[in-house]
Amino acid sequence: MSMLEKVPAGSYRTLSLQHATVADAMHPGLMVCDADATLTEVARMMATHHVHFIALMGISATAAGESLNWGVITDLDVVNAGVRPGAGETARTLACDPVISVETAMPLQEAGELMLTRGASHLLVINPETQHAVGVLSSLDIAGALAWGEA
Repeated sequence: MSMLEKVPAGSYRTLSLQHATVADAMHPGLMVCDADATLTEVARMMATHHVHFIALMGISATAAGESLNWGVITDLDVVNAGVRPGAGETARTLACDPVISVETAMPLQEAGELMLTRGASHLLVINPETQHAVGVLSSLDIAGALAWGEA
């Protein structure tokens, strides 16, 4: 068996890109930081946990009560703030706007197309029943479906 035929340790079999949904490929759960976290704190979270995406949860008052607002910070947002001083000093100012999200039932191929058209390597995954964020879909998750997906 050649190196290309081996399935790396820790990988998993999944449905093929053509048959999978976001729920089949996503990483469940989120790393969340406080809106007032500093650039250094956000960078440490990413480096310590080897993640490229951190969610920022906020609550805002609306006429109907309170509403959850999500923000996301990518590794490139952190690099931008570190390389270009003044680009952001807290999680609130680092967060991407608008947040690009998908629902768990969306076809994986459609989510990949959204990544391409929006220039995003990570998408926030929302449960359509609860409207709560439940995970992250990354470009590497789609690569996994391409690499190990089965019909």
